[in-house]
Amino acid sequence: MDVIVVGDDPERMREALAAEGHAVTVADVGNRPGLEEAGIHDAEVYLLTEMAQATSISVAKDLNPDLRVVVYAEGSLPDFASRQTDLVVDPNLLGPDAVAEEL
Repeated sequence: MDVIVVGDDPERMREALAAEGHAVTVADVGNRPGLEEAGIHDAEVYLLTEMAQATSISVAKDLNPDLRVVVYAEGSLPDFASRQTDLVVDPNLLGPDAVAEEL
């Protein structure tokens, strides 16, 4: 599965995804150019690990409406972003290996 990760990764989610055999691409910034360069049009999952970039969810869904959006971060999403998100996981409740396995 092609996964694009946006945000800091203190929980080492990228490594867990790669260990499960997922193709992981990192977009340092979740803006249109960054997401397009990371291959958002062909991605299956958009994984956000930093709530500060929650607005990038709208950009990602605009570029690829079929994306499955997963947020793996502490905190809460703004209402507009939560309506476009398929799954929100708090890293304090579930580790990166379990999330990567379920994807």
